[in-house]
Amino acid sequence: MVIATAQLMVVLDATIVNIALPSAQRDLGMSDADRQWVITAYTLAFGGLLLLGGRIADLVGRKRTFMIGLVGFAVASGLGGAATGSALLFGARALQGAFAALLAPSALSLLTTTFPGGKERSKAFGIYGAIAGGGAAIGLIAGGLLTEYLTWRWCLYVNVPVALVALTAAAVFLRDRPERKRVFLDVPGAVLGCGGLVAIVYGCAEAEPRGWGDALVVGLLVAGVALLAVFAWWQTRARHPLLPLHIVRDRNRGGAFLTMALAVIAMFGMFLFLTYYFQTVLGYSPVRAGLAFLPMVAAIVVGSTQISARLLHRVPPRFLMVPGALLAAAGLFTLTFLTARPAYVSHVLPAELLVGLGMGLTFMPVMATATTGVARQDSGVTSATVNTSQQVGGSIGTALLNTIATSASAAYLADRLAEAARTSGGHQLPPAVREALVKDGVVHGFTAAIGTGSVIMLVAALVAGAMVTAPGSASALPEKPAPEPPTRPVRY
Repeated sequence: MVIATAQLMVVLDATIVNIALPSAQRDLGMSDADRQWVITAYTLAFGGLLLLGGRIADLVGRKRTFMIGLVGFAVASGLGGAATGSALLFGARALQGAFAALLAPSALSLLTTTFPGGKERSKAFGIYGAIAGGGAAIGLIAGGLLTEYLTWRWCLYVNVPVALVALTAAAVFLRDRPERKRVFLDVPGAVLGCGGLVAIVYGCAEAEPRGWGDALVVGLLVAGVALLAVFAWWQTRARHPLLPLHIVRDRNRGGAFLTMALAVIAMFGMFLFLTYYFQTVLGYSPVRAGLAFLPMVAAIVVGSTQISARLLHRVPPRFLMVPGALLAAAGLFTLTFLTARPAYVSHVLPAELLVGLGMGLTFMPVMATATTGVARQDSGVTSATVNTSQQVGGSIGTALLNTIATSASAAYLADRLAEAARTSGGHQLPPAVREALVKDGVVHGFTAAIGTGSVIMLVAALVAGAMVTAPGSASALPEKPAPEPPTRPVRY
């Protein structure tokens, strides 16, 4: 429960401020161009520093890193809630992301080392998988409630008491066996790896307002890929690599990382689009929009804790991942039939239940498979790699699907307005007709993007079926020792 509470804070803070953003913008006088930094500052620091945070957990101890992350996250949240200007809020969100990059991998590695195998591990990962899959929706619900009934500042303040309770419980209940071997920090690897991740996450964030062909976006993405390529080369030469390549070269683990990234790319746009659909098209209040996600959260919890957790130690992981991804793809495809008319019961609710069950079946075995058989001294950086694939997938998914949605909406609206102008003989359209056309165009863009997400989810199912070949009871496999370093390493 301690680890689950901390992980929930990290996951929901990526979305809890989304609904509160308009209120914060008015209160602090932010411009439309700058408001994105409330989201981007967090995702940049979080996604860019995860690998470093995971290795620090291996270096100084998982429990200690976990507790440091909790304290820092609470302090940063308090600063953000008390912000009197946009600059302080942006800085606090970046600080939140930096401490989340310590907290998330240490939490998952503590889970991995505390429950090395058997049914208890399946149960623990069932709870963790439910949080990983449903945390974003829970953030939207909490953001709507806090913004409507208190103030946007409580979307940040709420982390302070939660972190203090988790910190006290961590000091009492968590155990972490110290390693006999010393772990060294790969400074060049940290610079290259973190720099490459920051460039890619930032490039995806800028692709949303600027477009994928913008010079800055292309430059950031090219630079990010180049830095990660050099990072991969350096990891073959470094004596104490930041990310030992045997971790990602393992077929099952690599398949789990890729499945996670693809599933998050496909799913992340759904939260964004449904939030706008509920509030902009259907006119829901923030609270009602948040509560509309509750069935999905319930389905994720059931799929993760009641199905995956009971079956993982009995069947091969891909027997859960593949059906889960197919269910999620079917749910996303259901949303492609949305129109501007209210259709929550007929379309949205079935889609939420299918996607929720699918994510519950997918996320839990993905995380369990990715962290199975890893040497204890590499558990932190392995956990960080799982989180990195999730974070980078979310950044790419948000930017990619939003670009598809806006392009499809613009083309649809242009065609319909031109057709309406011809049929009306050049007369100006009544405001009600124009508003209806705009809503139709927005929904058309959403369905086009979600249809793309459905195809990406099918690819995730193919990847899981082809690459993840671990047998049943994978969660109980023994740890594999880390391979010896090269005989003549380049010393730093």
